[in-house]
Amino acid sequence: MTDNKIEDLLNMDHLKFLFSLFQSNRSDIRIVGGSIRDALLERKTKDVDLATTIEPMDIITLLDNNNINYDDFAIQYGSITAYPFDRKVQITSLREDINQIGRHTNVIYTSNWKKDAARRDFTFNAIYVDQNNRMFDYYNGQKDLKNKKIKFIGETDERIKED
Repeated sequence: MTDNKIEDLLNMDHLKFLFSLFQSNRSDIRIVGGSIRDALLERKTKDVDLATTIEPMDIITLLDNNNINYDDFAIQYGSITAYPFDRKVQITSLREDINQIGRHTNVIYTSNWKKDAARRDFTFNAIYVDQNNRMFDYYNGQKDLKNKKIKFIGETDERIKED
């Protein structure tokens, strides 16, 4: 597995633009989830998800101030869909899920990346990459990808019930 595809992600104009905006706002933002998994497997990336330390209303303010269109239909889950350069990107605030019943949950926001990673389904979907191509792999997802293993984060039975 190489990180050439990750570098390709990081060099996309719309992502470089978002990284720059969030950095100028002194806010951390990282690519996370399936796009990182796909890049590590040298597959074409379909969707890009970003995670950030700022809360949804602050994301909206940042997007508004920079004339970026967005949808806020999932704001109750901390997610905003942004369209920089007419490219779709999901931006989600770091969060912990509480009082979860299946896919429905209440959220509390956090600045702790590992707590956010803990709510994700599989170890390889909890890998984050920042704009400097530094990888944050709190649950050894790279190892699981390399060994072709699917591992849940947390209790397997509970994760399956969520879906």
